[in-house]
Amino acid sequence: MFTGIVEEIGTVEELIERAGGWSLSVSAQLVLDGTKPGDSLAVNGVCLTVTELTAGNFVVGLSPETLRRTNLGDLCRYDVVNLERSLPANGRVGGHFVQGHVDGTGMIRSFKPEGDSLWLTVEALPELIRYIVPKGYIAVDGVSLTVVDVLPDAFTFMLVAYTQQHISLPRKPVGGRVNLEVDILGKYVEKFIGVGNYVAR
Repeated sequence: MFTGIVEEIGTVEELIERAGGWSLSVSAQLVLDGTKPGDSLAVNGVCLTVTELTAGNFVVGLSPETLRRTNLGDLCRYDVVNLERSLPANGRVGGHFVQGHVDGTGMIRSFKPEGDSLWLTVEALPELIRYIVPKGYIAVDGVSLTVVDVLPDAFTFMLVAYTQQHISLPRKPVGGRVNLEVDILGKYVEKFIGVGNYVAR
């Protein structure tokens, strides 16, 4: 479990194919403190298991399903990624409960400055838009954000100056893919009342 409060921006060292899967190596410092092989780290909002550690980097394995559902397969050397360690039992929930189980990807439609803040509009498919509500939570590349407006095919949110400096989203291009995890409460409600297109996996 995570909170969507990014602890550090890491840098991709390599993404390579290995027998039966892929391996992602990321340089970092802060998130390595107290981390050991077998622990979970969120990389762009994706919960991954650490397989190797050094003084300045970590390695995680990527399954075919992870590559299909997220934007991690798009990563290249020197790309930056949002990093967060899993939430300790006595930790503070500064954002919202984020599982690290990405529902799908969206695409950045636009950036629009307003004062020292930044508006972002992200396109998403109807099967994700149905769970997004104004003033509700969403995790975008692992960042806990408050939705402002919901359109038929997109949603908007705003980044304050501090957040812009501590996450990777403002560095992405228009058209760039982002990982989306909707608030799990909406999916539970839909399943309990037996409506919609929810399919248990």
